[in-house]
Amino acid sequence: MMKPTMTEPESTSKVKIGTYRWTVCALLFAATTINYLDRQIIGLLKPVLEQQFNWSESDYGNIVMAFTASYAIGLLFFGRFIDKIGTKVGYSLSIIIWSVAAMAHAVAKSTLGFGVARAALGLGEAGNFPAAIKTVAEWFPKKERALATGVFNSGANIGAVVAPIAVPWILGVYGWQEAFIITGAVGFIWLVFWWIFYEIPSKQKRLKQPEYEYIHSDNVASDGEENVKAVKWSKLLSVRQTWAFMLGKFLTDPIWWFFLFWLPSYFSSVFSLDLSKPSLPLAVVYTATTIGSVGGGFLSSYFIRRGWPVFKARKTAMFIIALCVVPIMAARYTTDIWVAVGLISLAAAAHQAWSANIFTTASDMFPKRAVSSVVGIGSMAGSLGGTLFPLLIGFLLDYYKSIGNLTGGYNVIFTICGCAYLLAWVVMHFLTPHMEEVEL
Repeated sequence: MMKPTMTEPESTSKVKIGTYRWTVCALLFAATTINYLDRQIIGLLKPVLEQQFNWSESDYGNIVMAFTASYAIGLLFFGRFIDKIGTKVGYSLSIIIWSVAAMAHAVAKSTLGFGVARAALGLGEAGNFPAAIKTVAEWFPKKERALATGVFNSGANIGAVVAPIAVPWILGVYGWQEAFIITGAVGFIWLVFWWIFYEIPSKQKRLKQPEYEYIHSDNVASDGEENVKAVKWSKLLSVRQTWAFMLGKFLTDPIWWFFLFWLPSYFSSVFSLDLSKPSLPLAVVYTATTIGSVGGGFLSSYFIRRGWPVFKARKTAMFIIALCVVPIMAARYTTDIWVAVGLISLAAAAHQAWSANIFTTASDMFPKRAVSSVVGIGSMAGSLGGTLFPLLIGFLLDYYKSIGNLTGGYNVIFTICGCAYLLAWVVMHFLTPHMEEVEL
């Protein structure tokens, strides 16, 4: 085991620091890609499954709600669980649960069966972000965390890009059951690499001392915190920083759920996009989100490198990002699919840029031993919003479909999307004007 030292790496420009932390980031990127591939597939298969199981928009909304409600509960469980047992075992358990659940969709014979499978998937997938954000806090100094978060979070977009290309092909060649089985099995391949290449820095024999010191260069705490008692939820809920993170997630996470689960149906119903074939418009939207995720992380890191205080860099970046979502409200005026793709791509990219920064605020404001719990609590709040929003979406789309104006329902939803991020920014700003670090 490497002996921890808290000294500044002398002249980091002269000493070769090393890059093993980015190998860890690559593992997080791959897991997040698989996570979103497994979660996105039902949106692409929606037209086929609607016909086979005679779903209404409200039925589909209830299935999505089963996922998000279970995801919310799972975030609370995994957030605290990972803080107690560590990232290596916690992440492994998470991906085993969600991979088995993803494959279980293939044996569902009813709407209820899909609801149960989605609930199990949500429970398992809930471990991804608490584990990944805690891993970033363990492996990166604060000045690199937003960029590292943006890089691994871009895996969500890669998964969403791969899905519209791979899933229709699997559907056409094999069938919808095989689409769930094949994509679900990928998680077990990742698990092998995780166990071979991952340990916390103090136990990682492949990590060189200069990089270890660089990782801890702006944080006096050691990373060997798996033996430190986890912080109680009551303590975390008593501070404003926790509520700022929670409300920021509650107001904005539901928008991403809409982009994941309803965009394929939107393009299919409004622009007659054939989802049985590889979908270029959807691939473009989710490719743009990859740029947004990395770019959003880079933006606040750039401000920090320019000498800005961390809180000012994060908030300025998040305000700019929130403004980028507003133009989606103009989608109601277009009849051209590529104009709609451009507006939605900008908003979806901005969401991922926002996500890279809001996740990083948790590791900015809280010590490592509490990061996973805070991310779990905040993401639970986001999933609660994601549980309620599909009910509203289902109601709106069924209502507007009944009056022969399905596009009108989407127009209302796009208006909500355009306002959500600015509202979230204002709420977070007033709760944490200076994003003070929490003493626990």
